Amino acid sequence: MRNQKKGVPSSPALETHLGYWLRLVSNHVSGNFARALQERSVSVAEWVALNQIQRWTDMTPAQLADAMGMTRGAISKVLDKLQEKKWISRATSAEDNRVQFLSLTPQGKRALPDLASIADENDDHFFSALDADEQSTLRSLLRKLAELHRISNVPVD
Repeated sequence: MRNQKKGVPSSPALETHLGYWLRLVSNHVSGNFARALQERSVSVAEWVALNQIQRWTDMTPAQLADAMGMTRGAISKVLDKLQEKKWISRATSAEDNRVQFLSLTPQGKRALPDLASIADENDDHFFSALDADEQSTLRSLLRKLAELHRISNVPVD
């Protein structure tokens, strides 16, 4: 009974909880990545948006907001920043002028591999201590938990 108050039941140490370890590592992985992106004047939300736009044809701002778990107003600000950088363009639908489609510009397509290398370097920094099988197992376990709990929004913070 180390430092236990009289009459107060002890609770397990933080280190006994899986969530503690997951949060500890996650905070460092994501914080390091965000700082590396910030050195290039890019936010994590901008990086995620670029990736999503690149992956899907005819993506609308509303679809992007849903995929990223953001409000329409918040995604609009992210898209404005990407447009200021000339990394995306917005085209109005011929069928409905209220609908915009997002696409990467040539500059955006050139920026994406450089930004992806930052993500690769960050992964290497934190996960290279694990061999390929361990990394695969970790990825599989995290994916299993995400699927089980229906966690599908792309993390942006």
